[in-house]
Amino acid sequence: MLALEPPPEPSSAARPRAARPALPAFEDLYEAHVDWVWHSLRRLGVPDAAVDDATQDVFIVVHRRLADFEGRSALKTWLFGIVLGIARNHRRSLRRRAPETQLAAEAGDDLPSPDSGGPERRAQDAEAVRVLYALLDELPEEKREVFVLADLEEMTAPEIAAALSLNVNTVYARIRAARAAFEQAVARHRNEEAP
Repeated sequence: MLALEPPPEPSSAARPRAARPALPAFEDLYEAHVDWVWHSLRRLGVPDAAVDDATQDVFIVVHRRLADFEGRSALKTWLFGIVLGIARNHRRSLRRRAPETQLAAEAGDDLPSPDSGGPERRAQDAEAVRVLYALLDELPEEKREVFVLADLEEMTAPEIAAALSLNVNTVYARIRAARAAFEQAVARHRNEEAP
């Protein structure tokens, strides 16, 4: 009896691509994610005065590249990669400006809305936001990014690894280091505020 060998595996070029995920319309993606993008940019160090421009920059890139999304990661992870790049660019350009320009840009930081309780509550919330951003500003860029992704955006380590193009073990190590640095910053802040 003649034994037949199985056919050879097709080369990667000859293999059919996995079906791409159905992409939302740009308008739907914008509506679903604009607030998240705005807050993510702010948490990543883009001052309030520049966040609207940075948000627009993110969605310009999304509009140009949406058709290229291959579904190798979650849409939100892909979107956060764009957010991260835009935040880095805005922070870099801000560092080139004079210090007084930076102070003016930060003057209107992400304050709570007027309908978020009484005046005392709004003042407490505004102070909490100011302290959070001051503490985040103390973190080096790579620690700030993983801290924001893990603890504020609640992304998983594999999602963070995909967004930052890092090894998952590297992400875990950076999260531990970022949390320790943040805790040290909180302790310093408490010591400075103590009477």
